[in-house]
Parts: sequence; C-alpha cells; structure tokens
Amino acid sequence: MPIAQDPLSVEVTLPREDVALVTVEGYLDVDTATEFQHHLANQLHHGRRHFLLDLSAVPFMDSSGMNIILRVYQEARELPGSVHIISPTPAVRRILDLTGVSITVPVSESVDEAMERVDGPQAAPAEPEV
Repeated sequence: MPIAQDPLSVEVTLPREDVALVTVEGYLDVDTATEFQHHLANQLHHGRRHFLLDLSAVPFMDSSGMNIILRVYQEARELPGSVHIISPTPAVRRILDLTGVSITVPVSESVDEAMERVDGPQAAPAEPEV
C-alpha cells in the first residue's frame, strides 16, 4: 500500500511583495498538512502579510488543514494582514461552511476578487459591495 496515494503539491507565487498566492493541489489532511504549514510559515518568516490560498485543486480537506488555515489567519491578523480562500472545491467548501471557517476566513471565487479584498477597506469585511 503506497504511503502517499495523492501527494500534496504546494506552489507559492508572489503577486506583490506582501502577498503570497499559495496554490494547493491534492489531499490536505493529517498526512500532508505539515508540508502545507511549512510553506505558510516560510512566507510569514519572509514578511508576507496577506495569504491567498487557492484550494481549487483540493478534493478533500480534514480538520488538520482547517486548523492550519485558522492558525495562519490568526497570525496574519496580528501583523496586520489577511487570509483569503480562493475557489474551494464543493467538498472543501461544504466543510468550510459546516465548521464556520468560511464565516471567519473570506472565500473568493478568483485571485482578482481576493486581491480586491486585500486592497479594500479592512473595517467591514462581512458586508459585500452592492
């Protein structure tokens, strides 16, 4: 039996000096969460304040992945900074909604939408523009 049937792939790009776009592909679970966390910690260490987490290629995420997202969210807020989830798959979106993570961490449909939120007013993220 293979150890990692669906290994995690994490790619980090920098749309701006203070923004890390973290594109995740594969299962984000107890077996792969440490790798994900190392990438985020490395970006925090290098002064990134805003994290765009592209989860469009993550078919499954368990509580390990959610805990890391919430942890980086708390650390980024103290900077001050932000975390945005981009295009989660339906299964991941359901978990985010059921656990309330999507209420805390904004969910965007695209990188452009997330960047607009990064640059927008920080006071009232809960109200969408009309």
